[in-house]
Amino acid sequence: MHYLASNLKHLRKLKSLTQAQLAEKVGLKRSLIGAYEEGRSEPKLATILHFSQFFEVDVDTLVRVDISTEGGAKSGKPDSTGSSLRILPIAIDRETDREMSTLVPVKASAGYLNGYGDVDYIEQLPRFDLPFPELSNDRSYRVFQIKGDSMLPVPPGSYIICTYVQDWSDVRNDECYVLVTRSEGVVYKRIINELSKGVFKLKSDNPEYDTYEVPVYDVVEVWKAVGFTSFEIPEGGLVNADLSVLAESLKRIQSDVTDIKRKMN
Repeated sequence: MHYLASNLKHLRKLKSLTQAQLAEKVGLKRSLIGAYEEGRSEPKLATILHFSQFFEVDVDTLVRVDISTEGGAKSGKPDSTGSSLRILPIAIDRETDREMSTLVPVKASAGYLNGYGDVDYIEQLPRFDLPFPELSNDRSYRVFQIKGDSMLPVPPGSYIICTYVQDWSDVRNDECYVLVTRSEGVVYKRIINELSKGVFKLKSDNPEYDTYEVPVYDVVEVWKAVGFTSFEIPEGGLVNADLSVLAESLKRIQSDVTDIKRKMN
């Protein structure tokens, strides 16, 4: 038994929407909304995913839990452990039947927030086979391009190679992740895991940026950063200059230590 039909009707009324208004917001015909709510028709998986995103309720709860009851309402809380059904659409090479890695460039970040659960959208993103031997073949990878300088020395425009995190309790403190959030879209930061308080703390490597909190209910996907690639080549002169400054500093420290020893004797 599933509760999809009654849940759609209940959630629509919670938002004070008519069937016509909901149909316009999700891009469907009003007659289809009526058919779904009355159980006369079953929506396709892509449509269920769309409803899940629109109502901000995970798919498992939307289909299998009576949300109109008190217990069902509690079940609608963010599923941080991934124990409910959390579907990750992937791209497949039709010739080899192998999973392909997908690229989310900066210009596609806004669209990704709306299409992350849509198989058709994911298949439209650039996809390729990652050739790096350090990456395991039994994991799902996605590459996100970042913008801004909050994570320097990783330069703006870099491509962050990530692996999917199903259980958010596995997020490790002070390690780098890409979060997909409803309020900010794609965000690359170091994370402090405070699921017990219902939040993630996001830290930047650039000290000019403050640490801030993101509520768990605002997060839709978590990806662990495993590497990055960039087309910005560091200038050798700057590196040599930094080394020269370091060498001079060490000489001064050694000289100070020698003076202190001489005075003590």
